[in-house]
This record gives sequence, structure tokens and C-alpha cells, in this order.
Amino acid sequence: MREYIEHIELLKKKRNAIIFAHNYQPPEIQDVADFIGDSLDLSRKAMQIDAEVIVFCGVYFMAETANILSPEKIILLPDIYAGCQLADTITVEALREKKKEYPDAAVVCYVNSPAAVKAESDVCCTSANALAVVNSVRDFKKIIFVPDKNLGSYVASKTNKEITLWDGCCPAHNDITPEQVEKLKEGHPHAVFIAHPECRPSVLALADEILGTSGMLKFAKKTSADEVIVGTEVGMVYRLQKENPEKKFIEIKGAICKDMKVITLDKVEKSLKDLEPRVVVSEEIRVKAARAVNKMIEISG
Repeated sequence: MREYIEHIELLKKKRNAIIFAHNYQPPEIQDVADFIGDSLDLSRKAMQIDAEVIVFCGVYFMAETANILSPEKIILLPDIYAGCQLADTITVEALREKKKEYPDAAVVCYVNSPAAVKAESDVCCTSANALAVVNSVRDFKKIIFVPDKNLGSYVASKTNKEITLWDGCCPAHNDITPEQVEKLKEGHPHAVFIAHPECRPSVLALADEILGTSGMLKFAKKTSADEVIVGTEVGMVYRLQKENPEKKFIEIKGAICKDMKVITLDKVEKSLKDLEPRVVVSEEIRVKAARAVNKMIEISG
């Protein structure tokens, strides 16, 4: 492992490259990364950073978003097959049919979606700003929210907009059950439970706080609780524990995204060496998708 890390550092200098890692990546990938964050954090950082090459350790739609916002940079995804089961639940053709069904609705698209779907949408959102984005769509009372039904359901419970949900979900979050949470609460009676809004409504009902990954990081620093049950993909626990060693963070067994675990140090090294695999969104789709993504960024501030 040390040999890989040393070679990666040399290649980074040679290529003028930066390594990004999503919060759900394996510990060794987080440790070698220059920046760690959620998909929007990292895509925005891609716009600001002075680097020719970005190695995006995440899944395909994240690398696409980085390319949408920074087309002048080389975006590498060390494993081109790192996909997203949530993003796979929606296609451009199916969304177009839904838009015909609801012609008086705006499309709000979660960033966990393919670039081509973003291009068919009015505005994108993250888990952190989904409610603000939905409420910002002033010319439409009706919203088609794609593709995560759990996040959409959470937003629908907080707004007066009429929300039509897409039947998609993230298995890693949707498979978390109330029974699992209640059992952990029994074993850790003084712990607080934080849950990602991609979890099912019955799980969110048990949460002390409902937060995206960036919100979880902020909460972990300020909470007075000594123990925190973390209702999201297990990779998040590593970063939370590393940044807050005085507290205990408890994962929910089985909340694993297999696609987030396919990137390895040898694949990072190879991608830097070969400058492949590259993620490039066609210019026609990129320009349309950029409008939806940039609207979201304007709302986020």
C-alpha cells in the first residue's frame, strides 16, 4: 500500500493532478485524497482548483457533474464501471414521457442522476438544498421530483408544492429499517440518531436530525452527544470518527454502496499513469445540464 501511495504522489506532481474522494469511499482512498466531500462540494471545488487533471474517486454521475462544470479539465474515474443504482432508475425517454403526463410541472432533479437527465430538467438539487430548490421554483406549483422517492417524499412533507415522485431509491439507504435503528438506540440509549433524507420515511421519523453528508459533518463537530448513530452509507463513519476522535460513531450494518467500494489504490495509480478512463459529457448535453446545475449553485450561494 505504501508503494502505491508514494507512486500516486509522484504521478500527481507529474500530471498536475488532484484527487477527490466522496465521503463514502474506502478509508485508504479518503486518506490519499486531497479533498473529501459530497458530490456537489467536489464538483464546485473542481471549478475553483488550479489543476489540469482531477481523479474523481466516486461514481459515474459525480465525475460527469465535474466535467459539466469544468470541461477544460481532464476528469478521470479510476473504475469506469462505478455506477449508481439510484441514477439507473431513470432514463431520458422515461422522463420525457412523465413530462408529457404533467406538462404544467417543473422538473427538479437530484444530482444523483445521469447527465442526460439533468439536461432534461429545470433545476438540480442536493439532499441539503432540495427543499430550498423546490420552493425557489416560483412559476410552477407542480413539481416532478426525480429520481429519489424518499428524498422527494421528505421535501413534499415540508412544502406546499404538489410533488410527483419518481419510483427510484438508493438501496444502501432504503434498506435501513426502523427495527435496526430501534435496536441500536436500545443498545446506545444516550446516542443521537442522524439520518440521510434518502432513508425511507419510517426511518426518518426516528431521527433526531435529518441531514446530508455535509450537514452530518457540521453536526458531529457541534453536538454535545458522545455517541452518534449514523444513518447513511457506512463509509461516512470513517471520516466522522477521524475528525471527531473524542466521540463514538455507530454505523448501521449493511448500509453499503458496493459501487463506492470498487475504486482501489492500484486503480487510482493506473488512471494517473494512463490518464484514463476519462469521463466526457457530449457538449450538447453538457451545456443543457450545466444550466440546471448552475441554477442549483446560485440557490446554494
